[in-house]
Amino acid sequence: MFDVAVAAADPRAGLLKHLPTAPIGGRTVVIGAGKGAAQMAAALEDLWDAPLSGVVVTRYGYGCSTRGIKVIEAAHPVPDDAGLAASRQLMDAVSDLCPEDLVIALICGGGSALLPAPPPGLTLADEIALNRELLSSGASISAMNTVRKHVSTIKGGRLAAATKARVVTLVVSDIPGDNPAFVASGPTIPDRSTRRDALDVVARYKLDLPAPVLAHLRSPGAGAPHPEDKAFHRNEHHVIASAGISLEAAAEVARRNGVAAHILSDAMEGEARDVAFAHAAIAREIALRNRPFRKPTVLLSGGETTVSLNATGGRGGRNGEFALALALSIAGHSISALAADTDGIDGSEANAGAFVDGTTVQRLRAAGLNPQTLLATHDSFTAFDTLGDLFTTGPTGTNVNDFRALLIR
Repeated sequence: MFDVAVAAADPRAGLLKHLPTAPIGGRTVVIGAGKGAAQMAAALEDLWDAPLSGVVVTRYGYGCSTRGIKVIEAAHPVPDDAGLAASRQLMDAVSDLCPEDLVIALICGGGSALLPAPPPGLTLADEIALNRELLSSGASISAMNTVRKHVSTIKGGRLAAATKARVVTLVVSDIPGDNPAFVASGPTIPDRSTRRDALDVVARYKLDLPAPVLAHLRSPGAGAPHPEDKAFHRNEHHVIASAGISLEAAAEVARRNGVAAHILSDAMEGEARDVAFAHAAIAREIALRNRPFRKPTVLLSGGETTVSLNATGGRGGRNGEFALALALSIAGHSISALAADTDGIDGSEANAGAFVDGTTVQRLRAAGLNPQTLLATHDSFTAFDTLGDLFTTGPTGTNVNDFRALLIR
């Protein structure tokens, strides 16, 4: 099911469906950002039958061969100097274009960290501190990106506002609800959020931000372009892949194999362990009482959970945290599950996620590990590495966020 979900998010089919017409007498320039941006660029080159050039930025290790589009690799999830240089190159690529030219923007998850561009008076170190604070806050991806797009000179539609050319943005969505303006913090798509909304997020999650960042957010300079701005009136955007499409494809795999499948949601948010406990409660009810669905059945969900880190934070990501919390809640039951990120990387380690079943807790204890302690210290990687239950795929070339499947036998 995971393989089919990832295949359904392959951007090639979506690109083909939404390819714009090449400009007559004008240039076509490609820009892009995200963990699948290089693969999107390569697919576009295969499909495009006219001259083009451009530059995209992706995570280290996520690049691929392209012909005319330059691929830059930079750090994710915390920005670095390579990302700063990439932001400048994307701006340079579009800044001298004319109204007769066309910009194709290839945008997918991960672009927020890959496009650091601090406003005047701020430094890359300030943006790094902002990202670290957001990542450990437990804030939803939409809340995080509301802040990011008001502390930037490229996000929140500013990249598109920097060109006179028409901009067509093709988006692989990793955002619950598929609002394209929040994917990669919307470098080419403005939205209606304000700096006051960003300050509300800072207050709600008690973010400890550098003084220059707070001063900027409190100043008029933090205001982002408005969707009604005439700079955007010729532009268009399309979501070409999403979690909902991928989960429907996964559900069909289960059904073809004689197992009922139910999609709980493609837009789940919240603390990973809390989401796991809710999934486990439904799964146990099915296992014990055949309600609300009869077994055998598969429960599927997507979206993006969060992990609020503490001072004792260990190794792992949100899918590992979900899996470990789930394991504690399904111990002894005939339930097995996979929780993984569709981009192939869960958090800062090399695994996409992990497998669990009703024996996971027993096996952890037999190995001398305390699963409750591992969960309390956010150390899911140690748990599943010890058991050999990590799920490792390598970069998949796309990103429609989390994939969770629970099989109740």
